[in-house]
Amino acid sequence: MPHATISPITVHKIEPQPGSSFDFGAEIRGADLENITEADASAIINALYENQVILFKNQHTLSPKAQYELTRLFDPSATGYGHGKTLDAKRSILHPDLKTIPHQPQVQVIGNGPVAEFEGLKNITLKHPHHRTFHKEAISDEDDRENTRFYRWHIDAALYDLEPPKVTSLLAVKVPKTEFQTLRYDDGTGDEVQLSRGSTAFVSSYKMYDLLSEEDKAFVRGTKVQYAPHPYIWMSPARSRSDGLGLISDNLELPNDQLPPIDESKIKILPMCWKNPVTGKLALQVHPSAVQALHLADGTIISDLKEVREIVHRLQRPGIAPELVYAVNWEEGDMALFNNRGVLHTVTGSFLPEEVRIFRQCNMAASEGVVGPDE
Repeated sequence: MPHATISPITVHKIEPQPGSSFDFGAEIRGADLENITEADASAIINALYENQVILFKNQHTLSPKAQYELTRLFDPSATGYGHGKTLDAKRSILHPDLKTIPHQPQVQVIGNGPVAEFEGLKNITLKHPHHRTFHKEAISDEDDRENTRFYRWHIDAALYDLEPPKVTSLLAVKVPKTEFQTLRYDDGTGDEVQLSRGSTAFVSSYKMYDLLSEEDKAFVRGTKVQYAPHPYIWMSPARSRSDGLGLISDNLELPNDQLPPIDESKIKILPMCWKNPVTGKLALQVHPSAVQALHLADGTIISDLKEVREIVHRLQRPGIAPELVYAVNWEEGDMALFNNRGVLHTVTGSFLPEEVRIFRQCNMAASEGVVGPDE
């Protein structure tokens, strides 16, 4: 890495639109991402952990290798893709959404529409996830072009065997610009968000924690979450709430004997609260669709799936209120890095089959576990 004692990088906070009050996100200027110095690396790492989502504009020419190296700044010992080889499982709900770049296998291609050639991939068809494939009740076909939902609030993590990636990078290569959409929660609250078609929505898990009562803060600090084995296969028959924040309990999850072989030592039991390595703040960081049980501080285990989901949803739902959502209005060449251990995110929107959208995504399974509240 080139050496420089002073970095030209500057950090500019994202200003929320009127009616919004989210308190995270920043644009980073002055960075040469193909030639990152030690001083640049320090500035980028601090900016990420202080702002949770950072955006670099005009990165049209950034190579997949440079994207990989940028992502790896946060965990130099990490080398393998965050979901490992789980994408090979045809039954995984993630399987249709990603294609691997042959010459940089840590970088995936996501998007929509037919692509003749991209980074060594030929004649591929990308498919933007649509909420009708995952939600129990969908927006009607006649309303679908103008309206959308949060598809699935999540953390980028295998949540079985591998440690959750520290960061994810997303590069907007091709972005079809169309009309804005109304994002509907459709949960009886009347909550809505106006956003550009295909926005990636983020919420701060630190804010999610801060919004809790003192009683609930004590509960989440002392509770651990047990995730289902092979969670993205386990949950594949189940369907989501209309706000994208967890699944409806209809007993549709696959039983263990219909899953790939399970190694009990690889089942993840993680703290409910994850500590920011720079600020020390606590995030209520739970993948709501993959939860299976809660381990309380007194040794009690709550294993009734419906009860587990109701508890997690009650704790998380205030944190996805419309005014707290940062929806990135993508422009071609935008590179976003986000703190995968401090935000939840989701895709939104729908595209016609011929509307071509191309993004590059990179994350790596972490070389070390998450840091809980008492560590």
